[in-house]
Amino acid sequence: MAKRVTSYSRLSKDKKENIKSFLSDNCPPMGIYETLYAFKDSFGSFMGEEGTHPWSQGFPLTTQLEKFNGPSMPGSVEINPEDRLYPKAWGHSELRGSIADYYNSQYGSTIAPENVMVFAGGRPGIYSVLAFLKEHVEVRIGNIEWPAYLDILHQTKANKQIIPYTKENNFHPDNSEYFNRAGLDQKTSIMPIISNPQNPSGQTRSGDELKELIEMAEQPNCGILLDEAYEMFHSPSVSGIQYVKDLDNSNVFLSGACTKGLQSPGIRIGWIVASKKNIETLSNYSSFGMGGVSHLSQKYAVKLLEPNRVKQARKAIEEHYSWQRERYGKAFKEMELGVYTGKGGFYHWLELPEGMTNTELNNRLFKRGAAILCASDCDMGRPHSKDPDYVSPYSRFFRFSFGPLLPETFESDIQLFREVYEEYKRDMAV
Repeated sequence: MAKRVTSYSRLSKDKKENIKSFLSDNCPPMGIYETLYAFKDSFGSFMGEEGTHPWSQGFPLTTQLEKFNGPSMPGSVEINPEDRLYPKAWGHSELRGSIADYYNSQYGSTIAPENVMVFAGGRPGIYSVLAFLKEHVEVRIGNIEWPAYLDILHQTKANKQIIPYTKENNFHPDNSEYFNRAGLDQKTSIMPIISNPQNPSGQTRSGDELKELIEMAEQPNCGILLDEAYEMFHSPSVSGIQYVKDLDNSNVFLSGACTKGLQSPGIRIGWIVASKKNIETLSNYSSFGMGGVSHLSQKYAVKLLEPNRVKQARKAIEEHYSWQRERYGKAFKEMELGVYTGKGGFYHWLELPEGMTNTELNNRLFKRGAAILCASDCDMGRPHSKDPDYVSPYSRFFRFSFGPLLPETFESDIQLFREVYEEYKRDMAV
């Protein structure tokens, strides 16, 4: 008897069975992407394309800051046969050395290349630290923070507690609130996650306040993940490494990158500075989970970190973005918006009057080719998968980015925003 053969194509046509995905359906895009998709649906093109106003975008100018004597951007890197081999799991020795030298020369630290781990951007480094936290570590994170933290904390199943960010504390809670041990048992350790300068508010911990924060983090059963992506966007630049007394006997993690201050988000180079023991764990992960970072990107980063160049870049970044922060801030105050911006970063943290919402403002801006980031996307208290029943306490707040804006667009940016805002106010008054 001939063996019966079932036709797969016929079975597929007859049964039409739905195949369920093997992957999680609880992995929504980061909040900012929902804004980008909504903008595309409304305006017809993607944010950042010609004719749009990228006020929702979190990246800096990637061109030379000529007005403030910024250095030119490196144009190329040389490729050799060794660059076709697998990169080291922990990063190029030359780049790790350049990063260590940068911190030591700028902040008086004494870290070694072995205290540095290179990642494909700051985000993978932050994700990796949280992915390998032990069960007894409790993460402390502010109500308002960089949107990706919410997604990372959810996917890594980290145990977290929210620290209130309110108008009453000027979106800048005391250091002690992050390390409050009330209700904790002796086995539980505390690790705050803080972006500094902060995204989205620009609030910055510096001087004695930053010193105190690091001192608290170096105590037993304590640590910190300090995200310093906006390190250079403050006058003067700030880094917690300046106050670390014993990095190798701590759970202090500092995250840095070429993304913001070095104006090169596209090369995807970031790093974690930590104890040698913790760096070893991260590099072990890289050996099987990441496979190192592109040789060419790392070589480009070495050029960006050349000492004379980086000195010039720091000065230009500080001056350019302080100037932009001041004049945009003045214009928003003249519109009588609530301005709660700190002195760092390249965002303005703004509040609409009673009765208005950031979503409605965005809907109106979309029609004019512009968009802001609604504060609800920065709300660490919201459900990971957006629940339509959840009402964010930040419905009137939003983040305005002047990071990628050219100096010459200031007048047209403010004019466009004012027109949409005044129209919204008139409609509310009817």
